[in-house]
Amino acid sequence: MGKTTKYKAKLPNEHGVIDYTESENDIWRQLITRQLKWIDDTACQEFLDGLKLLDLPLDRVPQLSEINQVLQKATGWSTEPVPALIGFEQFFRLLSEKKFPVATFIRTQEELDYLQEPDIFHEIFGHCAMLTNPHFANFTEHYGKLGLAASKEERVYLARLYWFTVEFGLVRSHDGLRIIGGGILSSPGETQYAYRKEAEITPLDPLTVFRTPYRIDIMQPQYFVIEDLAHLTELTNLDLMGLVKQAMEMGLLPPKFEPKKNTA
Repeated sequence: MGKTTKYKAKLPNEHGVIDYTESENDIWRQLITRQLKWIDDTACQEFLDGLKLLDLPLDRVPQLSEINQVLQKATGWSTEPVPALIGFEQFFRLLSEKKFPVATFIRTQEELDYLQEPDIFHEIFGHCAMLTNPHFANFTEHYGKLGLAASKEERVYLARLYWFTVEFGLVRSHDGLRIIGGGILSSPGETQYAYRKEAEITPLDPLTVFRTPYRIDIMQPQYFVIEDLAHLTELTNLDLMGLVKQAMEMGLLPPKFEPKKNTA
C-alpha cells in the first residue's frame, strides 16, 4: 500500500501450523492480558459477545484455523494469511469474498503500545470478534465489493469510511459510547486516549467522513459514532459511491492535526 515495513509474515509448516517463538507468544500474552482489563467498560457488547465465541488463548498466538471455525459458523467468514502489507486490489477482493486478511507476524516489544502495520493481534483481537456480528460482517463484505469496483481516486475517499468505522469507530449504547473499531480495541494507548475524551466525537455522516483527512501515525483527533450496529446495514443501503463522487467534487475538510514533518 505504498509503504515498506520491517515485519515479515510467518509461513505455516508442512502441517499447516505457524510456529511462533516463546518470545512472540509472550508478546501475545502481554497484549491480550493488558487489553482484556480495559474492554469491559469500553468495548461494545457485540465485541464482547464475539470475543467470548472466539475464546482466544491467553498464553499463545492462536492459529487461524481456530478462528475460522468460529467465523464460518457465525457469519460465513474466514481469515486469509497475507504478507505484512498488501495492495488495495487484494484487500478489497478478499473482503468481497468474506475473507479477512491477517498478517501473521506479531509486533515487537518496542512497539507494544502502538504500531502502524496491522499485526496478528490487531487483526484477530481487534477485528475478528466483530466479524461474528452479522451487521458488521455484511458491512465489511459490502465495503470490499465497493472498493473492488472503484477507481484508484475513489478508493482514497472510500478508505476513510473503513478507517472511521471498522478501524476507529464508536457506537452509542445505554451505557454511553462504546468502541467498535479494531484500531482502538487492539491498542492499549488508543483505548485510554479515546476514553479521556480528548478527541472530537461526531455523529457519523458518510459524506463528512469521506471528506475527513486522517493520519495513521498519531492518536486520532476525531472519532465518528454510529447509533447502533444496525446503522452499518443502513449504510450499505445508501448510494455510497454517489456520495464518494460528491465528496471528491467538494474536496477535503481542513485537517484537525498538524502536517507530518518531513524527515528526509
